[in-house]
Amino acid sequence: MDIWGTMIRRAVGGIVAGVLLLTTPVMAAESPAELISGFRLKHGELRVARDATLDRIALDQARAMAAKNDLSHEVLGPFTRRIAPARAGRAAENIAYGYESFEKTLGQWIDSSGHRKNLLLHNASRVGVASAKDASGKRTYWTMVIAGDYEPKRKGKRDQEPLVAVEREAKPIRPPKSSGCHIKVLSLCI
Repeated sequence: MDIWGTMIRRAVGGIVAGVLLLTTPVMAAESPAELISGFRLKHGELRVARDATLDRIALDQARAMAAKNDLSHEVLGPFTRRIAPARAGRAAENIAYGYESFEKTLGQWIDSSGHRKNLLLHNASRVGVASAKDASGKRTYWTMVIAGDYEPKRKGKRDQEPLVAVEREAKPIRPPKSSGCHIKVLSLCI
C-alpha cells in the first residue's frame, strides 16, 4: 500500500469522525436521580425522581456539615425531625465527603453495605441530593435523602367522624363474696 493511499484514508476517516461528532447530539451527564434509579432498577427496586423538599433537606445537611467540618447525621438535629416536612412514610440518608463528583460518591455508597441498603430503600420514589464545600474549598460534603411510602391525605368519612373511645368491661380483681346460699330458687336462698 502506498503512502498516499494511507494518508487519504486517514483524512477521510478524520472528516467522517468530525461530521459524526458535529451531527451527534451531546449527551448530558446523567443526573443523580438517574444514576440512583439505574442502580435501583438493576436490583429490583423502583426508579426515583428528584424532589424539591428532599433537595432542600439534603442541602441544609450538606451546608451544615461543611460549615462545621463535621461528617455527622446529627449536625442539624435528629433525622426524624429534619425529614418530617417531606411527609414520607419511610426515609433514609447517606452522607459522605471527599469526592468532587456525585458518580464517585455514589460508587462509595454502593460499596458500603449500610449506604447500599439505603439506596435500595423499598418503595422509595423520591430523592434529594446536594453537596457543599467547606470554608477552605478543599472538601466537598454530600447528602442524599431518599424517601417513599407517601400516602395522600384522605378527605372523607374517616376525617369527619369523631373518634370514640370504647370502654371495656374490666374483670373483677377478686371473686365475688359467697352469699351463703347453696341453691337459689325463685329468689329463695336454701
